[in-house]
Amino acid sequence: MMGAILFGTFVVLLVLGVPIGFVLALSSIGAMLASDYPIVVLSQRLFTALDSFPFMAIPLFMLAGSIMGHGGITRRIIDFALSIVGNIKGALGHVVATSGIMMGGISGSGVADTAALGSVMVPEMKKRKYDAGFSAALVAASGSIGLIIPPSIALIIYGVTTQSSIGDLFVAGIIPGVLIGLGFFVYSYFVAKRKNYPKEGKVSLKGVWTSFKRAAFALAMPVIIIVGIRGGAFTATEGGAIIAVYAFIISAFVYKEIKLKDLPKIFFDAALSTAIISTIIAATSLFGWLLSSEQIPQQITSTLLSITDNPILLLLIINLILLVVGMFLDSGPAIMLLAPILAPVAGSLGVDPVQFGLVMVINLTIGLLTPPVGTSMYVASNISGVPIMELSKKLLPFWVIMIAVLMLVTFVPEITTIFTK
Repeated sequence: MMGAILFGTFVVLLVLGVPIGFVLALSSIGAMLASDYPIVVLSQRLFTALDSFPFMAIPLFMLAGSIMGHGGITRRIIDFALSIVGNIKGALGHVVATSGIMMGGISGSGVADTAALGSVMVPEMKKRKYDAGFSAALVAASGSIGLIIPPSIALIIYGVTTQSSIGDLFVAGIIPGVLIGLGFFVYSYFVAKRKNYPKEGKVSLKGVWTSFKRAAFALAMPVIIIVGIRGGAFTATEGGAIIAVYAFIISAFVYKEIKLKDLPKIFFDAALSTAIISTIIAATSLFGWLLSSEQIPQQITSTLLSITDNPILLLLIINLILLVVGMFLDSGPAIMLLAPILAPVAGSLGVDPVQFGLVMVINLTIGLLTPPVGTSMYVASNISGVPIMELSKKLLPFWVIMIAVLMLVTFVPEITTIFTK
């Protein structure tokens, strides 16, 4: 009975377009009121969900991202990418794909990277007569890589939810993220050849070196995070604090693009983003606790294992479930709800927890680019003015590339575990 109320209310509110944090909270409260659960559990579960040291990494990385968004870092990364690929046909498209890889290692947010890339690159691509749908699709897809390449907020949430090593997850995300970015680069090249998109100048060692020096402090950020966490110098949470301070020093005193008057807006943006994510985390934790209390995860696990004992088929079924869920839920709540259910199933098939973390995140990254709730897709559509239906068609080749890499990650463990074993 409780499960029917929980899922029924969830589906109705989701269809009505209620924000996901409120969907999870209201459906949980409705189920508790209709059952014998004491209402005091509500506040206890909401508080306990956020009373986590590793989760403190999220507001710190949000602050670092907000500082970097105001600090001229995006422009310097784009200039560096242009200095490398400027002499290739369709250079601006290649800049988007290359910058997506570089920026993914800085902000940790696919949506933030899409907004940053789109605001700079879409107008430039329009000036040079690039197809508007292709430009918007490339920006949305390349920006979404930020969910895979460290420091990924989604990987932090998965690590905390499943008690997996965040450092290992960060390292494991590098190869899949780069492979996806390279796939976008290759596809962009063939489109540019077919459409005869222009080059953007000659490439010279001097130009590359000059732009690299300008972007060096920004490019050092992911190295600091990965080496520091992986080397045991600091935790992911401490890394967030270090990178926030580092970003402020670089933006204010080296690039000199942040003034004291900018700080209130920077802190407000970071606080707003943190509040949204924290609300979702707390509500998801309550929803997940109710599921566990009713032993629904165990029932789902038993059902999946009873379908077939073929590990390949089971992994394909899990991927299909995640792809469908990603179309309706953002990565944070989807991970917190499904990781406790699906990770044990994957573990019973011999899948490494770190490998499965990347399987989940890549699936949910594809969800950023699919209707009806594809956040990166909507951001790119708003920036470019391309309608959602047209943009969805232009995104098809990018979905194919990401699914191809997803299959590699699913069935070739070494892609994610080669540096973590």
